[in-house]
Amino acid sequence: MLSGSDVHWWGAVSSGFDNLTNGFIVSDQKLNQTYANSSFVVRLMENVTWNMINVLSVWDLPTASDFGHVEFANVTTLAKSPAPSPAPSPEGDGKKENHLGRVHTEPTMFENCKVLSKKFRVRWSLNLKEDSIEIGLEAATGFMNYMAFGWANPKSTGSKLMLGADVAVTGFKEDWMPFVEDFFISKYSECVKNSDGSAQGVCPDSVYQGSDRVGLLNDTWLIYGHRKDGVSFVRYRRPLNKVDGKYDHPVDHLANMTIIWALGKIRPPDTIQSYYLPQNHGGLPFESFGHLVLNVSDHVNDCVGPLDAEDKEDQDVIIADAKVPLVVTSGPALHYPNPPNPAKVLYINKKVAPVLRVERGVPVTFSIQAGHDVALYVTSDPIGGNATLRNLTETIYAGGPEFEGVKASPTELIWAPDRNTPDNIYYHSLYEQKMGWRVEVVEGGLSDMYNNSVVLDDQQVTFFWTLSKDSISIAARGEKKSGYLAIGFGSGMVNSYAYVGWVDDNGVGRVNTYWIDGKDASSIHLTNENLTYVRCKTENGIITLELTRPLNPSCSGENRPECKNIIDPTTPLKVVWAMGSRWTSDHLSERNMHSFKSSRPILVLLMRGSAEAEQDLLPVLVVHGFMMFLAWGVLLPGGILAARYLKHLKGDGWYKIHVYLQYSGLSIVLLALLFAVAELRGFYVSSAHVKFGIAAIFLACIQPVNASIRPKKSENGEQTSFKRVVWEYFHIMVGRSAIVVGIAALFTGMKHLGERYGAEDVHGLNWALVIWFLLIALAVIYLEYRERQQISRRIFGRSNWVLGNLEEDDSVDLLRPTRTPADKEPQSSAVMEVQLEPLNR
Repeated sequence: MLSGSDVHWWGAVSSGFDNLTNGFIVSDQKLNQTYANSSFVVRLMENVTWNMINVLSVWDLPTASDFGHVEFANVTTLAKSPAPSPAPSPEGDGKKENHLGRVHTEPTMFENCKVLSKKFRVRWSLNLKEDSIEIGLEAATGFMNYMAFGWANPKSTGSKLMLGADVAVTGFKEDWMPFVEDFFISKYSECVKNSDGSAQGVCPDSVYQGSDRVGLLNDTWLIYGHRKDGVSFVRYRRPLNKVDGKYDHPVDHLANMTIIWALGKIRPPDTIQSYYLPQNHGGLPFESFGHLVLNVSDHVNDCVGPLDAEDKEDQDVIIADAKVPLVVTSGPALHYPNPPNPAKVLYINKKVAPVLRVERGVPVTFSIQAGHDVALYVTSDPIGGNATLRNLTETIYAGGPEFEGVKASPTELIWAPDRNTPDNIYYHSLYEQKMGWRVEVVEGGLSDMYNNSVVLDDQQVTFFWTLSKDSISIAARGEKKSGYLAIGFGSGMVNSYAYVGWVDDNGVGRVNTYWIDGKDASSIHLTNENLTYVRCKTENGIITLELTRPLNPSCSGENRPECKNIIDPTTPLKVVWAMGSRWTSDHLSERNMHSFKSSRPILVLLMRGSAEAEQDLLPVLVVHGFMMFLAWGVLLPGGILAARYLKHLKGDGWYKIHVYLQYSGLSIVLLALLFAVAELRGFYVSSAHVKFGIAAIFLACIQPVNASIRPKKSENGEQTSFKRVVWEYFHIMVGRSAIVVGIAALFTGMKHLGERYGAEDVHGLNWALVIWFLLIALAVIYLEYRERQQISRRIFGRSNWVLGNLEEDDSVDLLRPTRTPADKEPQSSAVMEVQLEPLNR
């Protein structure tokens, strides 16, 4: 205990949260110094008797923290005994016997304990009647590390002790559950499966057994495991003699046998292998691996005091950012960091009561969705639950009774810690004690250095950026402990550019950029991208990388992969991430595979400073695209073709078809525009598709307005007025421009579809559009050829005026402006111009 701490012997009726927190001091003795393998006689206070105490705890009064407790099986009998028996230490025989004759064994207590290194111990107890040995492995090591212990091959000697060894590999899964797996070492390498189905390396027995041995039970059984204060403990059982002789060695409990052990990183299951795979232990001999001769029948107890881990913070850390709300919910207390705890505690961004790290001067936004019975507040009291009800004073920095909400109707709380805010305060519920945990207030950091930030998929990585004219500054921070952090630009890790940050064995931060074109280590290609202001650091296992790179690499026409790594700020940037246990820049292998990765890309809108998850193509946008194709690809071009090639219809049929098609197309365009705006909940003029679409709609809307102010047509025999000619030219030019821009909007819409949603059939749809408009172009060429032929025949016929061919020229339309009226009616003056032309020659 730290000097000056307020830690006492504490009594309670039971070990439940309410009873422990409402317990009482039972002794005048204060625990406020360093203890190592000490024994105590606890003398009760005058007003306290053993009948009042069912649970005896070591209790920190200010924070209501239970540092450990023991439950008494029968306190009445114990109180009547003439002298209390000394309580067994964790290193003792593992049994507690009361005066009724009952025996109780704690899962952490064993008959023997051997120190393997300053950070690793092995405990064991023999059970000869059942031909078994129970082993407990205890190590001050990282959460994603393994503990391995086993027996060497009796035939191996010297430096090859590990070959043929039978070992148990233990540790903890990502969900904090302990595991143990029986391994056999056939080669000094990671486990590899050959093409013929055989395996070699450090592999589980189940991998060696193959399909012909399916159903063979594992010879190692998990009993118990926990992790606390940075120390892992796993207890398991294995047979002594009744083992599979091929991959397991019998243990002679009377003989001196060589045991081997190791500590190191472990890789979780992935798509390549379905089991936890230990990595190379590395490090120095007898610190991270070693061997010794051991006789399990000898009584050994050289373990003094508890193991002490340098990093005791196993809970998650959430680093708040100014523009990213922290989602506050409530749920069961799976891994609450400060027991005892109530059944329901606070979650922030789906993490159980994490340490919340905030920056002075940077506003923090909470989206409170924890329920109407949970009111969030930030307080100086480490227990919470409204300290004034306990006749204590507290300072409330933010929140209160009105800050409660549910998912359907969250409540927002914005709090900006200032220069007077203490370094350590707490977030809790106003109505119940110890639902939250600690807030670390630090000086400004990444949020002050970068203009924008978003939380990527699964809320495991925060992405920061600042845009300048020709470059972009990028930072990424993992929100959980890892050996490296990778950020990829692309729809996935395959065919993407990845920036990997890690700290090497010499403590130097490194950032490399890679082009990845496959799923194995040989597909990761180091590039020579021009990166500046490169930094990488780790703090309590949390990695942060920073870099600045040009938006458009200047490669002078070279064909290197990094030359294609262009960032367009106007286009959503697809960002993915991955984290793993270890990275090395040389000789990449399967050990560089990730342990955690994003579920899907996040579309980061660089110019807007926001992000959205990549999603499937919305049905309304499908309708939008089809309607736009119907309008710009069928109706509007059809209306123009009707005005050009249907003049031969009787009356004004061509004109009606032209008007009906144009107005139908324009109506569909406007309706499709409303669908898209309503679905996307906004009107954003950022992409080329939207710009072309707006221009096309604007030009299309000009046409009916233009038609409403059409100058009067000329009377028979009159020359077309100048206003009419100007109107015809304007009408034709705007109509043709609208069609061209509308077609461009269709093609850019397909491009936008591929960039935004990664649709797999965009390429095929593009070709379908090209073929469709090519067919229209061929039809126009054919019709135009026929029209020219007809005009030539009519002109030839009209030149023979002796025959009296007075057929009027009805081919004049809006696509071929002339100074004659465009409406179909007799035009004698125009006919006379054509008839007199030969005489003029």
